[in-house]
Amino acid sequence: MSNLATAEAMIAAYNAQDVDLYVSYMTDDACEANYRGDVVREGKEGTRSGLAAAFAKWPQNRAEIVERQAIGNYVLFREHVTRGPASDGSPLVEPFDVIAVYTFEGDKCARVEFIR
Repeated sequence: MSNLATAEAMIAAYNAQDVDLYVSYMTDDACEANYRGDVVREGKEGTRSGLAAAFAKWPQNRAEIVERQAIGNYVLFREHVTRGPASDGSPLVEPFDVIAVYTFEGDKCARVEFIR
């Protein structure tokens, strides 16, 4: 599977809220982070638990790939994210766009950085 196909499969798993499938595409020490900044979710287990908590809070959460590009070991997506109502009654998060940079080591994603 190409890096682009793997990143697309990650988004499909994300939209299905299947955290186990999502992290299966990642290296064991993968992380999700703000672009050139703080790590938000560290390792497969940190990503799994962080996404599970987010999906519990926003059960209608989805990311739509608006643009995509593969460059060497990187895949770039412009994603349109909608959260929907929060299960804890917190204020509605307005839909937003994000650039996601997926970095690959071999056939696994090692890092996802978000520019927002």
